[in-house]
Amino acid sequence: MNFDFSEEQRTIQEQARTMLAKECPATRVREQLNDDATGDIALWKKMVELGWPAIAIAEEHGGLGLSYLELCVIAEELGRSLAPVPFIASVYLGTELIKLAASADQQAEWLPDLATGETVATVALEHYPLNHRTQELSLIARGDRLNGTVNAVLHGTLANTLIALVQDERQQPALFHVDLNQAGVERKPQKSLDPSLPLAQLCLQDVYGTRLQGEPPLDQSLSTLLDRVAVLLGFEQVGGCEAAIDMAKAYTAGRYAFGRQVASFQAIKHKVADMFVAKELAKSNAYYGAWAMTAGEQELPLAAATARVSAIDAYYLCSKENIQAHGGMGFTWEFDCHLYYRRAQLLSTLIGGNPRWKQRLADSLLMA
Repeated sequence: MNFDFSEEQRTIQEQARTMLAKECPATRVREQLNDDATGDIALWKKMVELGWPAIAIAEEHGGLGLSYLELCVIAEELGRSLAPVPFIASVYLGTELIKLAASADQQAEWLPDLATGETVATVALEHYPLNHRTQELSLIARGDRLNGTVNAVLHGTLANTLIALVQDERQQPALFHVDLNQAGVERKPQKSLDPSLPLAQLCLQDVYGTRLQGEPPLDQSLSTLLDRVAVLLGFEQVGGCEAAIDMAKAYTAGRYAFGRQVASFQAIKHKVADMFVAKELAKSNAYYGAWAMTAGEQELPLAAATARVSAIDAYYLCSKENIQAHGGMGFTWEFDCHLYYRRAQLLSTLIGGNPRWKQRLADSLLMA
């Protein structure tokens, strides 16, 4: 059992880090901190040119045919740089949901455009997991026509395709593929703690949609999707943790008080040590989740829940303590500490927060 990445995967990670360090400085992230932000299109196009959205798509569908391990190392660097692109919405969520829940013909039709970046997808999985299927969904399907409103759709103002969980004529949940460029779709930007990953309200009025016709049961597809996304988000959160630790170390090493480096004070040493321990725990669990995605599907629910819980806790701690290490200046707009705190808070709410994943972790342990 090998929990480390190969030399080739490390090379991909180094190349991604170099590119993002050059193309995505903090100033570029700050440009997206407004209510009208839709995402950095130019940066997204550079990623498309490098083939990142196509990494985990099969070659027969125009992808690179690589494994989730390559996607994990890219995710870590995206988290480190706070890249304001629709990677989570389109690659982790949209692409993976089509791979899991669409039929072979539907995959052949939709995945090539996702691989080339021509399609930017997002998802709306309101109320999932469903409580014994008793919750009414906001989107209603009557035949192939959809009506309703969904909120907090990640990159909903930029995406041109939506995969939505809807309620069909039989009062049962179903997944539909929707072209967001057609008449009857209204998009309204919504306020977000981290506008660099913008949210939107989507209002659908008599909009045409195609039902996903994959063979696995819907619950199984959605559960596997959340587990995969939890691991990928875990890597993004680990990357953010490492960047926050580096910021805290660099700032305190360059500041002096009472003739000494601030980094030499015991209180600062303890803060950075706690950050490092939390990050290493999250990183270990993320590695376990990456292995489970590729080699041990039966262990994925437990590994994903463990990675999710530890990554949420670690990123919150690291982003918070980074602000504290910067002292009074850390709370100001001029410093970049708040960028990581914003991202930590937003990532902790995607696909369910800590309470939900702690429950999934407990359930997985009881079933083990």
